[in-house]
Amino acid sequence: MDPLLTASACELARQIRAGETPSTEVVERHIARIEQVNPALNAVVRDRFEQARLEAKQADDRVLSEESSTLPPLLGVPCTIKESIALEGMPNSCGVVARAGVVASQDAPPVARLRAAGAIPLGVTNVPELTAWVATDNRVYGRTNNAYDPARIAGGSSGGEGAIVGAGGSPFGIGTDIGGSIRVPAFCNGVFGHKPTGGLVPGTGQYPPYEGSHCRINSTGPIARRAEDLMPLLRIIAGPDGVDAECRAIELGDPSTVDLAGLRVLVVEGDGRRPAVTAGLRRAQQRAAYALAAHGASVEMLALPELRRSMAMAGALMLEEGRSPLPADFGDGEPVPLGRELLRWAVRRSPHTAPPLALSVAARLGKRMPGWIRRNAERGRALRVQLEEKLGDEGVLLYPMAVRPAPRHGWGVASNFRFTGLFNGFELPSTQVPLGLGEAGLPLGVQVIGSRGRDHVTIAVAVELERVLGGWVPPAP
Repeated sequence: MDPLLTASACELARQIRAGETPSTEVVERHIARIEQVNPALNAVVRDRFEQARLEAKQADDRVLSEESSTLPPLLGVPCTIKESIALEGMPNSCGVVARAGVVASQDAPPVARLRAAGAIPLGVTNVPELTAWVATDNRVYGRTNNAYDPARIAGGSSGGEGAIVGAGGSPFGIGTDIGGSIRVPAFCNGVFGHKPTGGLVPGTGQYPPYEGSHCRINSTGPIARRAEDLMPLLRIIAGPDGVDAECRAIELGDPSTVDLAGLRVLVVEGDGRRPAVTAGLRRAQQRAAYALAAHGASVEMLALPELRRSMAMAGALMLEEGRSPLPADFGDGEPVPLGRELLRWAVRRSPHTAPPLALSVAARLGKRMPGWIRRNAERGRALRVQLEEKLGDEGVLLYPMAVRPAPRHGWGVASNFRFTGLFNGFELPSTQVPLGLGEAGLPLGVQVIGSRGRDHVTIAVAVELERVLGGWVPPAP
């Protein structure tokens, strides 16, 4: 593959600042790659190629006229943005038919910060309706396919981001994660994805809007083809914006200062439920543990029987506080009777897809069981305390991303990704790390989870595992 389509954003930025490769060339190569792969993927749902070309020319002019040391860190580097995050002049429907004509009037704070750092958005990428599923499909844009096999899911809800980054069409993108929505697409498409500590990045400018603890459970973070980009991107987008009341200032560490020889690595191979994780994914997890042990880390196999209740605990922590965005946002502010829409869907006349309707029913039923919510939320908080005590400041948990690699399109996909949502409820940082390709040429991966505020530790592990095991493997032509 073209070296410009495999380089990190940091390397591209260095080449642009040094005058080795103009931004116009970097942007043009990525546009050409999107045009080549997007008909099969349906990942980028609206482009801004002409504006990007103009901004690339302006970036090259700055390189010629300004001192390199004064240039912003991402000057001239292309990227993509999840459609549910506001990018000025671009659609912001979140796959909801009632919002099909909505165009963002201003950038969401993370987008504004990236653009101030010199990044050039190429377009916006597809999402499931209301970002409410682990596969990406909606009635506005249609279905997004996997970068390695179009017959398989791209993941969700940042499925368009995962697919276009995994296909080499974008060095990095920005997604959101309320139950795995950064990590699942990154896993399915063989790239890196980081769910930050809860409350680290503002959620302002997204649809659907969140409130209360949901603003911390839902995290905004990077999807990137190279691990070295994760921390620079996180530094750019992190920090309070004065609007998101749940976003707070957290001092971020430096991955390069993490002593991997002093790291404590806890390995949990699953949650004890069936079906169990496939042999290929278990072997990949073991390779990651061995690689860290070879660097001097202390590796310990751990059993946490409480994880059998992980889905119940995650659901309870979600339902405990804050307005659920479902079903309130189906009509873009206009009430939509859930019972009516279920009947319309049954006769194929609803403008909505099944997953958000089903999740709306589940949320409504869950709210009627306060005792169940209280018990499982308390169990969750107790497990978080137990886990953070085990991890400390310099420990990580290696935990599966999925039962099996990216499944084929269809209904039986939700249970495949039962390992992610609990860590949103715990507000812990989690980095999805690609671990090569397995059977059928599909990406393998593992979650690296740390204590709150220790994002740099999980990212340091991702950088080391990429160095030893190779990281992202571009799809075959």
